Amino acid sequence: MDNTENKKIRKGSSDKRAKIIAAARDLFLSDGFDRSSVDAVAAKAGVSKRTVYDYYGDKQNLLFAVVEETSRAVLDMIKQGISDYLREFEDLEQALILFCEQFVASANGSSDYSALIRLVTMEAANLPASFLEKLDNATEEGIIRRFTEFGQNGLLDVPDPVMATKHFAALTFLLVFDQPIKAGNLEEEQTKRIITEGVRVFLCAYGKRTVQNENQPLY
Repeated sequence: MDNTENKKIRKGSSDKRAKIIAAARDLFLSDGFDRSSVDAVAAKAGVSKRTVYDYYGDKQNLLFAVVEETSRAVLDMIKQGISDYLREFEDLEQALILFCEQFVASANGSSDYSALIRLVTMEAANLPASFLEKLDNATEEGIIRRFTEFGQNGLLDVPDPVMATKHFAALTFLLVFDQPIKAGNLEEEQTKRIITEGVRVFLCAYGKRTVQNENQPLY
């Protein structure tokens, strides 16, 4: 067994790293982390076993690298949605709906998103809670920043932007992803309804408060 504890992990060539990550991801998804050997990863990537150890230290670090690399595609989807819909808009409700719809459409058509969910689900026992928390924070960071700015601009009332972001995700795209898969227009209609109603519930909780006229009834 190779002793990798005192080895210095090399950056190595980007091409070899990409091949190792791709090979490891395929094997982890098909055979599982525990049943996938470093030898098998090396053979599939067309590199030596020593190269895998030199680049990643051990199989556990390789799993972390695979999950992090796969999550980058999901981060890019969120960043694109923020850029397209949450930078300049006339109606916040419509902007939030369009942002969610684009992210759901991108995720549904992405092998990276499905791979990320499968990896995190299948290998939860091999992924420390601190690592998963860091992953969640990374995916939420862009939305948290925008919600913080919306609060500063008076568009939202968000004393805790982190919690607001978690509520927003749970009410919209995460709820969509939890639904049973259906085909045809019904799925699209259901997705749009879930997102629209979720955004409206979110805005009921976090939308800009208006000052009530003292003579206006409370009911």
